[in-house]
Amino acid sequence: MGVVGLGGFFFRAADPDGLNSWYREHLNVGAGCNADATGPVDDWSWQVEAGPLVFAPFKADSDYFAPDKAFMLNFRVRDLDSLLEQLNAAGIAIETRDEWDSPETGRFARIHDPEGNAIELWEPPV
Repeated sequence: MGVVGLGGFFFRAADPDGLNSWYREHLNVGAGCNADATGPVDDWSWQVEAGPLVFAPFKADSDYFAPDKAFMLNFRVRDLDSLLEQLNAAGIAIETRDEWDSPETGRFARIHDPEGNAIELWEPPV
């Protein structure tokens, strides 16, 4: 049997503790977080909701995200508008473009973490 899911995403950071705190505070992502809000599962893992995950290498010269970054995170969300209101209230810059959205794929917004990593927020179609 092959791979059955994504088990983790590991990346370097100048301030790992600060970045962990930022992801937890603003996106409910990371160790001890639970997508269904029933409380932490354990101190190490993040309990996510089942759903689609896109795995797609991009061309090295793609302009879809910053050329000096090797990756872009994409998080599935429910109620994108409410999340964007919270992020805006926290002073986090948000980018949206009408051409990113479609009834077939859903709605998108883009933010960046404190270290400049692009984060795409995706609300799939219902």
